[in-house]
Amino acid sequence: MQERVADVIFFCIFDSEGKDNAMAAKVVVKGYVVGMVQTNVYFLYREGAKEAVLVDPADYGKALADEAEKLGLEIKGIFLTHAHFDHIGGVEELTKLTGARVYISDGEKELIHDTDANLSSQYHNPKTVQPDVFLRDGETVEIAGMTIRCIQTPGHTEGSCCYYIEETGEEEKGNAGKKPCPPILLSGDTLFEESVGRTDFPTGSMSALVRSVREKLFILPDETLVYPGHGGMTQIGHEKQYNAMV
Repeated sequence: MQERVADVIFFCIFDSEGKDNAMAAKVVVKGYVVGMVQTNVYFLYREGAKEAVLVDPADYGKALADEAEKLGLEIKGIFLTHAHFDHIGGVEELTKLTGARVYISDGEKELIHDTDANLSSQYHNPKTVQPDVFLRDGETVEIAGMTIRCIQTPGHTEGSCCYYIEETGEEEKGNAGKKPCPPILLSGDTLFEESVGRTDFPTGSMSALVRSVREKLFILPDETLVYPGHGGMTQIGHEKQYNAMV
């Protein structure tokens, strides 16, 4: 679905709200393609709630803030999977407009201030970020009615991470009654649908990335829904079977 938001074209690619099927979740995921390299930006919130988090605001901070207002949401936290320019471009404007706290892995301290390493200077628009919270591997954040766990997954960059939400509510399953919704993983540029992120950028390592996916992500439940930084949604079980890159 194509939507015009504050004179910026967003493509709404994921919307789990109000769907009564196996892919539905009480934690609503709304995803938009934003920016010059088509980064997936995600709003996550409890169905019916007013507080939300935003993952990887690639660009157009004002437009994303306007979209949150249109959805009736207050952005409480901005979670960054890594510090590349196409995942941080909207942070500064968003924080000024919303006051949201910014979270990132504590392994990404080098890239957040280095415009060459985070690639923003190559596009003649140097960007840095000033996170409020540096997360350790396995650390959890209680926010907007969700428990979000940081899983450090070095490889695409040394400080890359994913965010995991294990408890996502329940859904009706006909005569079977209520059943737990599948967990959610925001995988950034670590894991894509039948692929993985590039490792030829500063601090990248293919061996580290493969190890991260095998040892950190493939141990998650097969039914885990994976929302990547680019491209289509997938599941852990599918990637374990079909991802030839790892």
